[in-house]
Amino acid sequence: MKHEKVRKNAEFQTVYRRGKSFANHLLVLYVFKNRKNVLDGVPFSRIGISVSKKVGKSVVRSRVKRLISESYRLNKDQFPVGYDFVIIARVASHDKSYAEMDKSLKHVFKKAGLFNDEKNTIKSNPVL
Repeated sequence: MKHEKVRKNAEFQTVYRRGKSFANHLLVLYVFKNRKNVLDGVPFSRIGISVSKKVGKSVVRSRVKRLISESYRLNKDQFPVGYDFVIIARVASHDKSYAEMDKSLKHVFKKAGLFNDEKNTIKSNPVL
């Protein structure tokens, strides 16, 4: 949805300055807890995606953005709410498949401690 995106340069700069960063070989994730992300009393998270011209020409950059967006959309229910996320694609991401990008996104969120993997919670908290 429109209100779930980080769009303005000032918003990106706030996340860069005040947030924490986590990285792996394909992506860099900046996380900022934003208490203003509330609509009608319901908190939500916002995402911003940045792909440099170093990654490739416009077709390649758009493809990388679409892969990241789709991976985030499909896993959104496992990420916490009330945050601003900025994801930066590294140069190595230019020729990666969706599966590799999805695995990398999950990994960087796990590194930040923000990925709620249902498999791990079932194993660690068995129902008797």
